[in-house]
Amino acid sequence: MTRIDPRAIVDRRAELADDVEVGPFAIVGPEVEIGAGTKIGSHSFIKGPTKIGRDNLIYQFSSIGEDCQDKKYRGESTRLEIGDRNIFREGVTLHRGTVQGSGITLIGSGNLIMCYVHIAHDCSVDNEVVLANNTAIAGHVSIGAGVILGGGTLVHQFCQIGPYSMTAAGTVVFQDIPAFVTCSGNRAVAHGMNVEGMRRRGLQAPIINQLREAYKIVYRRGLTLSQAISELETDKGGCDEVSLFLQTLKNSQRGIVR
Repeated sequence: MTRIDPRAIVDRRAELADDVEVGPFAIVGPEVEIGAGTKIGSHSFIKGPTKIGRDNLIYQFSSIGEDCQDKKYRGESTRLEIGDRNIFREGVTLHRGTVQGSGITLIGSGNLIMCYVHIAHDCSVDNEVVLANNTAIAGHVSIGAGVILGGGTLVHQFCQIGPYSMTAAGTVVFQDIPAFVTCSGNRAVAHGMNVEGMRRRGLQAPIINQLREAYKIVYRRGLTLSQAISELETDKGGCDEVSLFLQTLKNSQRGIVR
């Protein structure tokens, strides 16, 4: 049976799988759906419309699915959807979308969202992402798979953070980060490819070297972004990872960190 502490409040219109755990003084509102194996810590607040998948761990004092902080928001019915096997540590805040945006905030699966992280309205977070303590993500931000953002990283609205990229602690991001790139500083400055992260993911030396050469074309040759994209497109022998790096360059709307 569902394991709900008698001191918790669960609205009768919420839908919880049979083995969901809800800790003391937690509140689960209407239009909330929670999948099997998920555990809700004490004093957490979950507001709908929100859908939470299987085997998630939500630690104490988290606020999940609250109204967004956009001044245009007028109480419209927007959504938050969360995948499976995520860990949300103490004090995490996740806001639903806006009708001016996509209408939905999306969190994938297998993510580690550390203490006091904020993810704003209309954001999209892919799988296997790590957001370290006190990171704050503004509205409409897209974060690719395998990204690691160091503690206290701040990301401006509408930025795109490419897959497998990484920031150092305290980085302030105003422009897009291409796939595999590491950066730090205020404002963020690129510092090479995430080589150690590539090795941990099993990429072999020839692929890593191709990505390093692609990085040099963009960051070391004095080319404009459009010139660098054109040169990368002429290389027909690039691997899938270089193609992903190139695609994040082409998708950039705000320019890339330099």
